Amino acid sequence: MRKVLNDLFDYGYKIYQQDDEFKFSIDSVLLAEFIKIPKFDCKILDMCTGNAPIPLILCTKTKSKIIGVEIQENIFECAVDSVNYNKLDEQILLINDDVKNITNYYNVGSFDIVSCNPPFFKVGSESLVNLSDSKAKARHEITIDLIQVIKTAKYLLKNKGEFYLVHRPERLQEILLGLSNNNFAVKKIQFAYSSLDKKATIVLLRAVNNGKNGMHVEKPIDIHKHSSYKGIFEEE
Repeated sequence: MRKVLNDLFDYGYKIYQQDDEFKFSIDSVLLAEFIKIPKFDCKILDMCTGNAPIPLILCTKTKSKIIGVEIQENIFECAVDSVNYNKLDEQILLINDDVKNITNYYNVGSFDIVSCNPPFFKVGSESLVNLSDSKAKARHEITIDLIQVIKTAKYLLKNKGEFYLVHRPERLQEILLGLSNNNFAVKKIQFAYSSLDKKATIVLLRAVNNGKNGMHVEKPIDIHKHSSYKGIFEEE
């Protein structure tokens, strides 16, 4: 494995990646942009943080404390190097552990915002055969599944705290059912497309812990028409 240092798009930060293994994707960038940061000082947790693109981007939007959790040690090391390189170690704290164990670190209701770009695919998908172990864990529900992600967010969020999730549209029914069963109210859904004449490839959701019903489906995002992702949701 060789680590390389890349630009984090036009956010002014650098990010370490593995040139032959895990690389962050547009999913994480869109999720970071989708998160609405309150004006008050808040506490944010990013689950399945990978090499920390979401915490890094959020640092351009807030001075609040951000916690990132990543299970894979080699990817976690890239995250640590990225945070240290950008001199953000006082704002971002990284934890190398299973997301399901984060309840051992923090009490119920510890966070105002929880975000997650989780593994999208169920175990058993044929594509798993040709993936490396690192990529398989990042893309498939090997170490954590959708419902475990939702239950962990539920435990960690304050009453009326916000949960931000990026996932695949074909699993939207499961997502909505899982959130409803854990007393989340979905407040906002946004679909992203590689081209508006094709099927959506990404869905973003904002849900409120113990919130009231009332959901908005926003205008679609055409990803590739944008030269920059900064403020992409404000532009539409």
